Amino acid sequence: MSRRVTVVTAVHAPSAPFLQDAYASLRAQELPDGWEWQWLVQEDGRTDDVRRCVPADPRVTFRQGRADRAGGPGVARTIALARAEGEYVRILDADDRLTAGALARDLAVLEADATIGWVTSRVLDLMPDGSTAGFPGDPDPGPIERNSLLTAWQADGFRAPVHPATLCVRRDLLLALGGWMALPASEDTGLLLALNAVSRGWFTEEAGLLYRKWEGQVTGQAAHVDPAERDARMRVIEARARALAGLGWGDTT
Repeated sequence: MSRRVTVVTAVHAPSAPFLQDAYASLRAQELPDGWEWQWLVQEDGRTDDVRRCVPADPRVTFRQGRADRAGGPGVARTIALARAEGEYVRILDADDRLTAGALARDLAVLEADATIGWVTSRVLDLMPDGSTAGFPGDPDPGPIERNSLLTAWQADGFRAPVHPATLCVRRDLLLALGGWMALPASEDTGLLLALNAVSRGWFTEEAGLLYRKWEGQVTGQAAHVDPAERDARMRVIEARARALAGLGWGDTT
């Protein structure tokens, strides 16, 4: 019987046309013998615009949220976990693309060391003209020790030194933390810092994701940088990470 890695994608109508590119990058993944993937596509809300963009593939399942309210990508991803069958969960935003070998590299790390709870990797920005661009400041490849990300995040203007959109995590650990934070944005950063508070992680120097830059990108909208909301998000993210660290979870790992 094959083992599975679950890929989770939250999508809303503006990003739905990019699903085919995300799917192509997933189909191109070469997994180790005995492994397969499943793709959970979860619409944030309920429209008539997303379903037609979802590939017809038995490995892909599509569900919608509430018709009267969008809950944000964290809510969409978390409710998708009800369908997750894999031992590991990999994030893939609807407008992004995996690089060749990304899933195999994630699995190799997690299978080799039970003390590693999650994996991240280098990111390349995918520009509108199809070119790619990296950015300086990646950490050294290898283990990310517990509680090491919070200080770096604060020192760099609340920017994590590894990208949460590249996260691959043990499903049981993800569920134990309740999935993604119930925030209007930065919910993936909140999860990343919570994971680091209770578990060692890993950074892979090979690029694992092409992070699309486009005018409809949620993180590029004015609401994302509203000072009052941003301050509230950062405060609760920090408080959660510190509270989890204080509980001493994983101290025997």
